[in-house]
Amino acid sequence: MPISLAELEQVVREAGTIALTYFKDLKNVAINQKSPRDFVTAADVAVEAFLKQTLTERYPEYGFWGEESGQTANQTNRWIVDPIDGTHSFSKGQYFWSISVALEIDQQLVMGAVYAPALNDYYCAEHGKGAWKNGEPTRVSDETSLENSMIATGFACLRSYLTDNNLARFGRVAQHTTGQRRFGSAAMDLCLVADGQVDAFWEQELNLYDVAAGALIAQEAGGTVTDFQGNNGIFPKQILATNGKILDQLLPLM
Repeated sequence: MPISLAELEQVVREAGTIALTYFKDLKNVAINQKSPRDFVTAADVAVEAFLKQTLTERYPEYGFWGEESGQTANQTNRWIVDPIDGTHSFSKGQYFWSISVALEIDQQLVMGAVYAPALNDYYCAEHGKGAWKNGEPTRVSDETSLENSMIATGFACLRSYLTDNNLARFGRVAQHTTGQRRFGSAAMDLCLVADGQVDAFWEQELNLYDVAAGALIAQEAGGTVTDFQGNNGIFPKQILATNGKILDQLLPLM
């Protein structure tokens, strides 16, 4: 592979430095709404522009798909990028947001990185080789009981025109688990599954750039990634990541 995890980390951390420059001066950052519940800031645009230019110049054999700029011509082998996952949190000065970069070759995710600059937490994975947090191997939790589990979810899909808006599902899961969390960045939520900080995460109506890197990291850390029926694979419209040990207990509530 013409790029190593170390080379990818250098690029992603540079992108994080750009994001932090904006984050530390939010009062002067332009914040707009793409739709009633989707935000974009000048930081999203700047970070994606840096990643697109840097990655495509250094690795021209790969195409690029970014949340803000869309897709280039080559999408068989491509970078999949969310420049700031958790833009709303970012715009409010909260720390839980991340930069997500994945490399997909022939429909196989082969490398992924999720960086939370405000927390200085860096997660990465390579297909078949494991997952790491801040340079150390990371693994999913050993929790086997759903009732003792902490579960994360998100409500990005909470739209007035959707009958399935995750509220009923959240209500069912909350009654059968000890703790529930809603952090605001799907990429980071998946990394928290990989790191054992939460035992499972689910969300709906996402896009591949929201979950590609984080899903690979969760899988390489020993977790499962399925849809709500338990089918293995990355399904952004229905993604359920678990430590593997509570999957069968959680699926009936989905």
